[in-house]
Amino acid sequence: QVQLVESGGGLVQAGGSLRPSCAASGRTFSNYAMAWFRQAPGKEREFVAAISRSGRSTSYADSVKGRFTISRDNAKIMVYLQMNSLKPEDTAVYYCAARRGTYGSSYVRDYDYWGQGTQVTVSS
Repeated sequence: QVQLVESGGGLVQAGGSLRPSCAASGRTFSNYAMAWFRQAPGKEREFVAAISRSGRSTSYADSVKGRFTISRDNAKIMVYLQMNSLKPEDTAVYYCAARRGTYGSSYVRDYDYWGQGTQVTVSS
């Protein structure tokens, strides 16, 4: 079992940066691919970025490519999302997710564990 706790969200002006973190529990963290999803009010949860078990392979939604970077530290059992050049449309609750396997996926249904989310608000 894996428990995930996000932190590091907040309020930022457009063009600014934030770096949410996800702390995972469990000794089998390296067995899981990890991802970030987000959900804005009235919208479905959508894929943001994913990273493989080793950290060598990453993937991004087109809307964040070139602005966001996902990373992980298997020794510290942490996952990060560096968000730069933030836009008001990035406003959402950001969720960390874990998927048993080597590579991530862009589908919500493929993930086994979820955190409680952290709010990111970008003002114009």
